Amino acid sequence: MDYVSGFALGLSLIFAIGSQNAFILKQGLKKQHVFALCLFCAISDALLICAGVAGFGAITAKYPNVVNIAKIAGAMFLLVYGLQSLYSSFTKSHALTQDTQNVTSLKKSLLLCFGFTWLNPHVYLDTLVLVGMVSTGASSKLGFGIGAVTASFVFFFSLGYGARLLSPLFAKPKAWNILDALVGLLMLYLAWHLYSG
Repeated sequence: MDYVSGFALGLSLIFAIGSQNAFILKQGLKKQHVFALCLFCAISDALLICAGVAGFGAITAKYPNVVNIAKIAGAMFLLVYGLQSLYSSFTKSHALTQDTQNVTSLKKSLLLCFGFTWLNPHVYLDTLVLVGMVSTGASSKLGFGIGAVTASFVFFFSLGYGARLLSPLFAKPKAWNILDALVGLLMLYLAWHLYSG
């Protein structure tokens, strides 16, 4: 039962559309480094969930400056990426065909993924604080934690590889430009939300 509770909580927290999810969706559509990026996100989540269940939430509650620093850094990162996506939506014309799509190196993709994951204060609040606090009511913290970690793996790999189902739509340049614009606006909104929140 604790496993199911942990899985349900983990899935509900991660399911919301955010910068990290939008990036994984985009890479999944491009079919670039999907396994590595999904694995990176899932392992990062797993580390934070384990720390939260182990009681790290008490530390972040005691030292709120850690969250504040992450908030400023995350807002700046999202602002830059959002502006880049908007610029791309107006200046580039590309379709998802094997011979025309731009390939981003694995290193650059992982660095971007690192920023979306570790510079997002909501990740810390969700995993370290919220999951950590809820896990205190579980009879088996181990079962609860494993359930939450499993949810992360299921979600990220489903998102990354499930995006391929949309590939025929994104064979049209206009669809990709719209996605770039939507991702850019989402990043700018999240940057403003982080900064003002």
